[in-house]
Amino acid sequence: MNTLSTPRRPIRELPDELLSQIAAGEVVERPASVVRELLDNALDAGATLITLRLLAGGVRLISVEDDGAGILPDELPMALKRHATSKIASLQELESVGTMGFRGEALAAINSIADCAILSRASGQNHAYFLEGQTGELRPVARTDGTTVEVKELFFSTPARRKFLKTDATELAHCVEAVRRHALARPDVGFAIWHEGKLAEQWRRCGERHSLPGLEQRLADVLGSDFVERSVWVDFASNTTPGRPDYAPLIKVWGRAGTPDAARSRADQQFCYVNGRFVRDKVITHAARSAYEDVLHGQRQPVYVLYIELDPTRVDVNVHPTKIEVRFRDSREVHQAVRHAVESALAAPRAGSVAEPLNLRSTARSDQFFIEKVALAPVYSAQPAIYFETNDGQAGHRVSDLSALWGAPARPTTDLPASAASQGAEPADVGAASSQPDSLAGHPTNTVVASIDRHVSYPDNTTIWPLGRALAQLQGVYILAENAQGLVVVDMHAAHERIVYERLKAQWAHAGSGAGAHLHSQPLLIPVTFAATPAEVAGAEVHAETLHTLGLEITPFSAKTLAVRAVPASLAQGDVVELARSVLAELSQHDASSIIARAHDELLATMACHCAVRANRRLTLEEMNALLRQMEATERSDQCNHGRPTWRQISLRELDALFMRGR
Repeated sequence: MNTLSTPRRPIRELPDELLSQIAAGEVVERPASVVRELLDNALDAGATLITLRLLAGGVRLISVEDDGAGILPDELPMALKRHATSKIASLQELESVGTMGFRGEALAAINSIADCAILSRASGQNHAYFLEGQTGELRPVARTDGTTVEVKELFFSTPARRKFLKTDATELAHCVEAVRRHALARPDVGFAIWHEGKLAEQWRRCGERHSLPGLEQRLADVLGSDFVERSVWVDFASNTTPGRPDYAPLIKVWGRAGTPDAARSRADQQFCYVNGRFVRDKVITHAARSAYEDVLHGQRQPVYVLYIELDPTRVDVNVHPTKIEVRFRDSREVHQAVRHAVESALAAPRAGSVAEPLNLRSTARSDQFFIEKVALAPVYSAQPAIYFETNDGQAGHRVSDLSALWGAPARPTTDLPASAASQGAEPADVGAASSQPDSLAGHPTNTVVASIDRHVSYPDNTTIWPLGRALAQLQGVYILAENAQGLVVVDMHAAHERIVYERLKAQWAHAGSGAGAHLHSQPLLIPVTFAATPAEVAGAEVHAETLHTLGLEITPFSAKTLAVRAVPASLAQGDVVELARSVLAELSQHDASSIIARAHDELLATMACHCAVRANRRLTLEEMNALLRQMEATERSDQCNHGRPTWRQISLRELDALFMRGR
């Protein structure tokens, strides 16, 4: 006989109070959990003004007042019973729920661990009624239309849970955060937070729920005007049908995504909403993060507020009692929609946003300044440029980016051709006209880029380039340019790295992802050989197919020598040896069978980094201006492949402050 065995206990049905307390352990974690549940009910009731009053961070008192539809007197006692709700009545309604609340257990759970009371007046009633949660007493009182729910002495019946609460200041911060999440989704509702009789936060009603001005104002009020200024608008709809305004897209994504410069060290400003409900979802978070993967530096975290709308039947919100987690029927579709929406919003270069109209007087003065600068600055002859292939296989726009690496600079000249001055030529045109030898005139590899993808035009027919015109090169690292706002400083390596990277990605996309797809390569007239380690020789043999896919042909020349026989067409003028070694090193660190499928962007970024123009390379004014123009036309050109900024604007006001002008 085992005397240590546990005696058998009979199976019993748990009392309702214990059931509610168990449910409260899932629903109510801290005062902020109560605030979230009560705000959900207030919004479902159609409230336009919600006031939250707290004492001791919500531990002693949580009071939520709203001006919604109210509760009828005969329905008030039902409000505090378990699984009693007005939101759903069938499984079909549960599968397509469109309200914030629907489980019918929040008020009952809260009432089991705190002193709860409800004061409500329904529309059309002569009186308001007060319901005492513990006793069930119902009596008439005075109140305008709406409902007030008071929760006092949270966790009084479960003192062990109360010991886990933090300080009043910490709990208050969590309560404020819960209100912020609701406020960001509902600009049509005003919110006020009072703590210890003092107004802590207030966000006034600022428009309709889906109005753009109202949403912008609410974002500025809650997150600060700096967030709006340093973010871009996101607007995307999947599977829309042109010509059918009545057709609802499967997924609609809108909101604002912060620029890479606005990234933070913590992920504390990432807000996602599905059909108006704040959620934490790994699919959405990963999709948004992947859209920033090659524009963020290090482990910085992006900031964004994204609203996702889709058919309620395509998302399950009945996953967790807190209703903060969801499950999508097609998570891949949602992932692609979110990533595409954010990527498209971030793709447009922000250089155009700094361009502003100039009056004729300032424009004339600026042009004269440029002419004088070009006339006095030494000009070097343009050398061979790199050609990029367009989608149709023809030579398209190019950047005379690495041309300064070949050939000695021509004799400096200070004579400005009269024809160029009279026609208002760009500095690039002046440099080409004044410094090219006659024998090279008109040669395609020595002609400055004449066709520019993008510019800003103003009514006075004055063309202003957003990044301005190049003035000089500083320490072989930075390009200095002047635009309408002042001085532009460009990191030439970072900028050119992004340009090459985007061109490689475009070629890869044009090549397709099917079997046999590869980057367009250019055979070398004379193979370039270099001394290689045994690991590099073995890697070239093992990864020959992968290298071919990337537009490279690297074959053993001898036991200790490799020969590069072909390179990607976009990188034909780069350092072939450095390119080959960097790619072989990258392949040695990844699984060769999956590198094309999973990490081709990283490999293309490595190729672009090693082929971009390096520091301490003397560039001509033509090359500098060509680089600026390509930056204005290249997607995501505000950051390099590693997330570092490529240019900075220094305004005239900032320059005046440095020299105390106007003081």
